[in-house]
Amino acid sequence: MTQFTEEEKTIRRIERRFSKGVVQYGLIEEGDKILIGLSGGKDSLALVELLGRRARIYKPRFSVVAVHVVMKNIPYQSDTEYLKAHCEAYGVPFVQYETAFDPATDTRKSPCFLCSWNRRKALFTVAKEHGCNKIALGHHMDDILETLLMNITYQGAFSTMPPRLVMKKFDMTIIRPMCLVHEADLVELAALRHYQKQVKNCPYESQSSRSDMKGILRQLEAMNPEARYSLWGSMTNVQEELLPDKID
Repeated sequence: MTQFTEEEKTIRRIERRFSKGVVQYGLIEEGDKILIGLSGGKDSLALVELLGRRARIYKPRFSVVAVHVVMKNIPYQSDTEYLKAHCEAYGVPFVQYETAFDPATDTRKSPCFLCSWNRRKALFTVAKEHGCNKIALGHHMDDILETLLMNITYQGAFSTMPPRLVMKKFDMTIIRPMCLVHEADLVELAALRHYQKQVKNCPYESQSSRSDMKGILRQLEAMNPEARYSLWGSMTNVQEELLPDKID
């Protein structure tokens, strides 16, 4: 019987969950050209590796290109030469795109929201320039469940970031190929691959409610080790007859 090392087990587990998510939600199709949003964090570095390797498989045939958006007015810094070398190692072309935003244009929104919105806008711009029909983002299962909890808590809405989102207005599809991959496995992969961290992190990063939701998700898993799977299953098991009717 074949014996696998701990490193091999981690990589096989990630690849199995990655492949399951891609197939189950129909994320990659013949002839796709996919733009990878490469922030420089562990999740986007892993996405480049996973999609770069999968693009070498004959079917379905698709191509990828990665873009790193530099927000010039936010004081953080990434090693772009490292990001470029990482992409090249997996046969993924690398693009750097610079942009900025003025936080004074909407003081009601946090810098995190404005930065994220403008980054997303830049991704659509680059995707169109390179003839891409899909944009791949590095969100994993934990991100999606944390967003679900945030939306329930703060927005009063049962919603999250779906694995596949068709943006008809922009003629573009957003995909999240790591939707079934656990963040803990990506932390292990980052250590195994010696992923380099950003040179200087965003000063607003710790101000987000997401870090609180990470703690809540961990608490739920401490109560029930299967909590993440129950939460995930609940999104496709909405029993409307057992919920209150909407009141106009």
